[in-house]
Amino acid sequence: MLSAQERAHIAQVWDLIAGHEALFGAELLRRLFTVYPSTKVYFRHLGDHPDEVQLLNHGQRVLQAVGVAVQYMDNLRAVLSPLADLHAQVLRVDPSNFPLVIQCFQVVLASHLQGEFTVEMQAAWDKFLTGIAVVLTEKYR
Repeated sequence: MLSAQERAHIAQVWDLIAGHEALFGAELLRRLFTVYPSTKVYFRHLGDHPDEVQLLNHGQRVLQAVGVAVQYMDNLRAVLSPLADLHAQVLRVDPSNFPLVIQCFQVVLASHLQGEFTVEMQAAWDKFLTGIAVVLTEKYR
């Protein structure tokens, strides 16, 4: 799925994110809820107006899952299977929302990393995150 250069770009960006998962994740959720308010329906446990602690906690969980995917890029199906089951069978997230999350995450990366987030890195992350979304939606079939 990913070339050696794309893997290197993904790892390089992840090294920049590491240690800041909660902050990046919270911003991802704030953007998602602002740009696509309909997505709030999948986060009812956060309430109508989640506070910063709730966003940081859930944002960290989201980014930790991405971090696991980064660690196991070659085995996404196996490593993400429990998460796919959760989203498809328990949470019943409409898979059309995954591209929205990807888009918001890419904006967060670009806004924080700026010049360090090159076009090549963005393309690699787009391909990688799309691969994650494909794995998560396979359980819907």
